[in-house]
Amino acid sequence: MKPQEIHTHSLDNGLTVVLEPMPDVQSAAFSLLVPSGSVFDPPGKSGTGAILCDLLTRGAGERDSQQLSFDLDNLGVQRHESIGTNHLTLTGATLADNVSQALSIYADIVRRPHLPADQFDAALAGAVQALRSAEDDPRHKIMPELSRRCYRAPWGLPSDGTLDELPTLKADGVRTQYDRCFRPNGAIFGVAGNIDPDTVLAQIQEAFGDWQAKDEPTFDIGERGPVVDHITYDSTQTHIGIAYEAVPYRDPDYYAAWAAVGVLSGGMSSRLFTEVREKRGLCYSISASLSTLKDEARVLCYVGTEKPDETLDVTLREMVRIGEGIEQNELDRCKARAKSSLIMQQESTLARSSSIARDWFHLGRVTTLAEVGDRINALTVESVLDYVHSHPAGNFTVMTIGPEAVEVPVEFS
Repeated sequence: MKPQEIHTHSLDNGLTVVLEPMPDVQSAAFSLLVPSGSVFDPPGKSGTGAILCDLLTRGAGERDSQQLSFDLDNLGVQRHESIGTNHLTLTGATLADNVSQALSIYADIVRRPHLPADQFDAALAGAVQALRSAEDDPRHKIMPELSRRCYRAPWGLPSDGTLDELPTLKADGVRTQYDRCFRPNGAIFGVAGNIDPDTVLAQIQEAFGDWQAKDEPTFDIGERGPVVDHITYDSTQTHIGIAYEAVPYRDPDYYAAWAAVGVLSGGMSSRLFTEVREKRGLCYSISASLSTLKDEARVLCYVGTEKPDETLDVTLREMVRIGEGIEQNELDRCKARAKSSLIMQQESTLARSSSIARDWFHLGRVTTLAEVGDRINALTVESVLDYVHSHPAGNFTVMTIGPEAVEVPVEFS
């Protein structure tokens, strides 16, 4: 891998700018993380940030909604807006020659959005429709419900809101949320691609430098849901979600945690796929992933089955059994997948802009691809097992959706 240049700057108003030149590509991309995630939704008003995210690009500065879309399309900007736990994120990728104009437009979107009240009902209707669609699809519903039970509120609450609370939202409440939460201090601007760092930094300084800092909004911390829970749903399959504690991205053992989950669920040769699906035919789909917040993390697993009791028992046993040993070839496959991912990141400006912004939030610095590669290469069977033994799978949270509740085996409850 070629040596990477990482340039970091903090504007006087607290906006962090992280830049990575990639001279061998023709594009440039940016990821702006604004500290206005769903944790800041007012109590009883979940989904406020999600509606704000929708309305942001419905007109800004001197452009109405149509002109804004027209101008971004003319620049070839491939864009996306999303609401997460901590941040509202705006991303865009385009030809390097166009990134300067795109950043200028995004200064309007972030600082001078119209948030048109006459389009609030349409945004709300779209959000409600999306949630109702999820209600009809237990496979999509199970993981948000699992998160509500394994993380405390507000971190476990669904970013997209709930069907109970969305209808109570008002347009002026969304405007208030913008005024309360949108601020430069705590925001992170990642830009990667065929860029001149000094030029991009100067433009960001000009467009965002006089954005006024604000006090960080507060939020209340609540309880998590029950450790074992069930939602009755008339279907032939039962959908099972399982969670247990892991270490967050900033932890020195993160890569060992990642490898342990990779052994469990990293392709069709992984243990869960082999033992639960291939050997026993208990399910069609099973997967596990490492979910990380800034200060805590969970392994989250999904499985859909028509034999829920046996499937839950076998899956939990496989999660625990990894502590008995890992084969070298299992770890080698994890490393190979990771190296493929690193190579693809090296070729994607959007992936890099997102990664450097995420790194800054979690670590206060940026990890280079070479550093990540070294951390992965340094993994051994012994180091992964040391992690597993010090953080064994247990204290499970189990969420099910289906015709009948599933009893967690006593030894795992």
